[in-house]
Amino acid sequence: MRFTKDHEWVKVDGDVATVGISKHAADALGDVVFVETPEAGKSVAKGDSFAVVESVKAASDVYAPVSGEVIEGNAALASAPETVNADPEGDGWFAKIKVSDASQLDALMDRAAYDQFLSTL
Repeated sequence: MRFTKDHEWVKVDGDVATVGISKHAADALGDVVFVETPEAGKSVAKGDSFAVVESVKAASDVYAPVSGEVIEGNAALASAPETVNADPEGDGWFAKIKVSDASQLDALMDRAAYDQFLSTL
């Protein structure tokens, strides 16, 4: 699993990246009440907003950590947005993206580097 400074995580299997928000981000948001995930077929560029998560505290954009084509949005989150709080780095994933430039993954942090980054916040 790799992480961005915007608190997204990426888990890669072949050329498909599953993307969500980190436990840190889910905890900071508080109770998630709404999630809008992208439609399959949508092209995203690294850094683009591609999903929205709303909590009792705030609404936040979720940014694509890699460029590619969305092959699946997590439709289950529409009826169960609390899954983001319950399992943010598992079943609370937002989208699966077919990665167009695997070298972009090199810029992401591993768990140890992300934990170190969190300690500076």
